[in-house]
Amino acid sequence: MDLYLYETHLHTAEASACAILTGAQQAQLYKKAGYAGIIVTDHFFNGNTAIPDGLPWEERVDLFYKGYENAKKEGEKIGLSVFFGWEANYDGTEFLIYGLNHEWMKKHPEMLEWSIEDQYRYIHEAGGFVVHAHPFRIRPYIKEVRLFPDLVDAVEVYNVGNRNLEFDKKASEYAKKHKLPVTAGTDAHGFEQERSGMAFYKPLKDIKDFIENVKSGNCRLIMNT
Repeated sequence: MDLYLYETHLHTAEASACAILTGAQQAQLYKKAGYAGIIVTDHFFNGNTAIPDGLPWEERVDLFYKGYENAKKEGEKIGLSVFFGWEANYDGTEFLIYGLNHEWMKKHPEMLEWSIEDQYRYIHEAGGFVVHAHPFRIRPYIKEVRLFPDLVDAVEVYNVGNRNLEFDKKASEYAKKHKLPVTAGTDAHGFEQERSGMAFYKPLKDIKDFIENVKSGNCRLIMNT
């Protein structure tokens, strides 16, 4: 049976200050690696963003969207599906948000004021999906491990950027304990020596299709490629 590989956690230089490849370059890299698609999840304004402060909200959102747009344009040329998401940061606790677009973001300039509880409520009301990214990662920017099993829809249980299998093991045990769906991703910035992601049994039509397959468990985790 054919499997279709998708990257679920990826950053671009247009919007994430820590990324070294543009959206178009990331698309080219993943096409060469045999992936069917990628989900661009740049760091939002409450994280390691490349978008300057002081601009009007809608202009900031448009700039934030550029990494995805450039990846999407390149993907259309080379036959790679590209979907949109983002990574929100709450004092080092990070969440991958799927299922919404930048037009929705433009209507919510107050989102930077949201608590984690607010985020879950408003994202859900709009039909989005919240994944706890690398929940057990330890880094200087992460003050403490904080868990919110009632405020997420799934858990990222394998992340190449963790560089520590113990973090992944704890995440897997946590998801199992709370009966939460699981995801895997590279946390790609452009300098990784290996890649991860998820495999599906048919090509994904859109980001909603991704969400439904994760919810149902109709997919496989890819630990490295």
